[in-house]
Amino acid sequence: MLPPYPVSRITLAGLLLGATTAFAQQSHLPEVQVRGPKDASIGVADSASEGAVERESFQSRPKLRPGDIVEAVPGVVATQHSGDGKANQYFLRGFNLDHGTDFAVTVDGMPVNMPSHGHGQGFADLNFLIPDLVSGVRYRKGPYFADGGDFSLAGSATLDYFGVLPAPFAEFTLGANNFRRLLAAGSRTRDDQTWLGAIELEGNDGPWDVAERLRKFNAVVRFSQGSPVRGFNLTGMAYRNRWNSTDQVPQRLIDNGELSRFGSLNPTDGGSTRRLSLSGKWFDNDPKGQTQAGAYLIDYRFDLFSDFTYFLNNPIRGDQFEQTDRRRVFGAHALHSRPNQLAGLDGILSFGAQWRADRIAEVGLYNTEARQRWATVRNDKVSQDLLSLHAQQFVHFSERLRGYAGLRADVLRYDVQGREAVFGAANSGSGHDSQISPKAGLAFAVTPAHELYLNAGVGFHSNDVRGAAIRLDPQTGLPADRVPALAKGKGSEIGWRFQPGEDLSLTAALWQLKLASELVYVGDAGTTEAGRASNRRGVEVTARWKANARWRLEADAAWSRARFRGEAPAGEGNFIDNTVERVFAAGATYTDGPWTASLRLRYMGPRALDTLNTVRSRANTLLNFGTRYAVNKQLTLGLDVFNLAGKKGNDIEYFYASCTAGDTLRGQCGSGIDDRHVHPMEPRSARVTARWTF
Repeated sequence: MLPPYPVSRITLAGLLLGATTAFAQQSHLPEVQVRGPKDASIGVADSASEGAVERESFQSRPKLRPGDIVEAVPGVVATQHSGDGKANQYFLRGFNLDHGTDFAVTVDGMPVNMPSHGHGQGFADLNFLIPDLVSGVRYRKGPYFADGGDFSLAGSATLDYFGVLPAPFAEFTLGANNFRRLLAAGSRTRDDQTWLGAIELEGNDGPWDVAERLRKFNAVVRFSQGSPVRGFNLTGMAYRNRWNSTDQVPQRLIDNGELSRFGSLNPTDGGSTRRLSLSGKWFDNDPKGQTQAGAYLIDYRFDLFSDFTYFLNNPIRGDQFEQTDRRRVFGAHALHSRPNQLAGLDGILSFGAQWRADRIAEVGLYNTEARQRWATVRNDKVSQDLLSLHAQQFVHFSERLRGYAGLRADVLRYDVQGREAVFGAANSGSGHDSQISPKAGLAFAVTPAHELYLNAGVGFHSNDVRGAAIRLDPQTGLPADRVPALAKGKGSEIGWRFQPGEDLSLTAALWQLKLASELVYVGDAGTTEAGRASNRRGVEVTARWKANARWRLEADAAWSRARFRGEAPAGEGNFIDNTVERVFAAGATYTDGPWTASLRLRYMGPRALDTLNTVRSRANTLLNFGTRYAVNKQLTLGLDVFNLAGKKGNDIEYFYASCTAGDTLRGQCGSGIDDRHVHPMEPRSARVTARWTF
C-alpha cells in the first residue's frame, strides 16, 4: 500500500492555492487550431525563451529520426548513441539531458518522460511520433511558469496532433541502408464529427556492420466532435518496435584498425518496445472563462540489451545487461482561466491540477550473455503518484508593463518492493516528498517593437524512487547513498525581444540555473551516484526572418557554462562532464510554386568529458538538405539528403574505462583502459519520397 499524503502539507498547498491568484495570457488560453500555434509575440509573450515553431518550418526540415523534430526548439540538440528504437540523447542549456531528464515533452496532452525508468530517469522516447501529423511545436525554457512541472527545469516542448487533415494521402519512402517507410493518413468530417486515422510501417538497417533490422509499426485513430468554442476528442495510439543496437565503441580500436567506425563489439545488443495509449480532451472556450480537461492511459513495455564495458567486469561472460520496464500510466489534468480584476487592474486568473500515477509491474536490471539472463541485479515493483496544484495571476499594470506571479505545489508518494532475492528486501521502502515552487515574471514594452523580460522561479525534477529507497548497492552489498525523491532547482532570466512586424523576430536571453544536487540513480548499475550542487548560466540568441514570399531564414546560437559549486573532492574538478557548451543552428527554406527546399546546419561545439576538463570531445557539424516538388494536385516527390557534407563526426562521446576481449587476451585490461567511447554520426545518405493525395 502507498502511504497517505501528508495532510499538513496538502492542506498548506490548498490554502496557498486558494489564496494565490493565477495567470494566463491570451497566448496561453486553450485553443483549437488546424494550422498550429503562432509564435509568441510582443504584447503576448511572457518571456524571451518561449515560443511556437511555425509548421512550415518544422515540417520542411529533413528528419533522420522522429525525435529530430525537437531540434525545432532553439538550442536543443537531439542525437543517438544506440539503435533507433531507443530514445534520443538530448542537449539543452548546459545539460547533457541523457534521454530526457530536465526536458519535459508532451504529445497531444500526454507526458512522454518516464520516471523511475528501467534505462534512465525521465526517458523520453519519441519514436512513436508521426511527424507528418504534428500541427504545432510550442516550447518554454526555465522553471518560470506554474503549469510546468516535473522534468521541465531546462525546458519543455509541447507537440500537438492535427484533428483534421486537408486531404487523405499515402506516402512511400525508400533510402540508403535498406530504409523504407509507408505512411497512410486521412480524415473524414460529417456535421461536427471528425474521424482521423494514420498507419505507419518502417524498416531500416542503418550503416552499421551489424544490421539494425529496425521494424516499426505505428497507428493513430482520433474521434473529435464540436467546434472551436466547445468540444472534445478521443485518441488511440499503438506503437511497436524491434531493433539491433550498435553502442558506443572505444576510439582506440578504430584508430588501430581493429574495428570500423560503424562496427560493434556485441552483435546481440538491441531491444524492443511497445506503447499503447488512450487519451481524451474536453474544452469550453467561453468569453467569461476557458476550461480544458484531459485524461490518459498508457500501457508500456520496454526491453533493452546493452554492453558498454565489454569484458571489464566479467572476463568470461562479458558485461552485457538487460533493462526492462513494464508499466501502466494513468493521468488527468484540468485548467481554468478567466478574466478578472485585481486592485482595479485587468488580469487573467488561471488555476489547475495535474495527477499522474505510474504502476510499474517490473523495472529490472539483469546480467545477460547473448540476450540470455544469467543473474539478477535488481527486480522491483514500483508505484508512484505525483499530485500537483498550480495557480498564477497575470496583471496589466499599465499599457507598457505587465507581469505575473504564481505558485505550484507538488506531492510525490512512492512504494518500492524489491524482488531480488539477496538485497531486494533491504532496498524496499515507501515514502513521500513535496515541494512548493513560486514563479514570477515581468514584461516591459520599451517601444512597440522592443520588449524586455524578467523571469524567475523554482522548479524540480523527480529522481528515480528506487534511489530514494535504496540502502545497499546491489552489485557490492555495500551501503549506498540515498537521493531525495524531488531535486530542487532555482532559475532566473533576463530577456529581450525585437519584433517590428510579423516577418522579423529577434530574441536574446541571459539565464542561470542552480541545482541543489546532481544526485542521480544510475540505471546501468542499479545504484545511486552522489553528485554536488551545480550552477549553470548562459546566453541564447534567436533570429527569424521571412525575407519575402519565397525565402524564410532562421538562426539560433547558445553558449553555456556548467560547473559544480564548492571545493572539488581530491582527483576531481568542477566541470560538469558532457554538458554542451556551444550550439549553433541555421536554416533556410525556399518556396516557389510547386518547389519547396530546406537547408539546415547544426554545430555542436567541444565539451569536457571529465570533471577536470583534461579530455574534451570533438566538435561536430551536420548539414541536411530536403526538397519537395508538387508534380500536380495528387503527386508530390521529395528528396532528403542527410549529412550532406559527409562529415565524420560523432553523435556522442564518453570517456570511461572498458576492456575488450582482445585486451583481456593480451593481458592489458587490469582495472580497465580509459578511452573515448564514440557513436558516429551516420554517413551521407539519401531518401526519396512519393506522396499521393486523394
